[in-house]
Amino acid sequence: MSTRGVRIQLTVDGAVVATATLEGHASARDFVALLPLELSLEDYAATEKIAVLPRPLTTTEPMAACTPSAGDISFYVPWGNIAIFYNDGQLSQGLVRLGRLDSGLSAIRRKGSMVVTFEPARE
Repeated sequence: MSTRGVRIQLTVDGAVVATATLEGHASARDFVALLPLELSLEDYAATEKIAVLPRPLTTTEPMAACTPSAGDISFYVPWGNIAIFYNDGQLSQGLVRLGRLDSGLSAIRRKGSMVVTFEPARE
């Protein structure tokens, strides 16, 4: 299954707050296999919202360094967590970009924790 162009949506309290398009690699495909998925996202380093996934994602690519931009959805291999960046990040070893927000960055920037359901987008 290819995930190139697969769109997902993020909902809070039943309302869609953001949409994203995923990459086509093994880690992104593995993330899609977990959907729907409800996670409590917490602020981290005034840069991103993070949550630990129920299990680590498949990673077949060598762990190259990645510098995330605001709107990137990533998997941080060392901690086994998902990260949604609402500000640009720093060069990070072990960060795998899963995709990018198409809309809703302002909702992710909201201060504090939020319970979000990740699911395939309803077109």
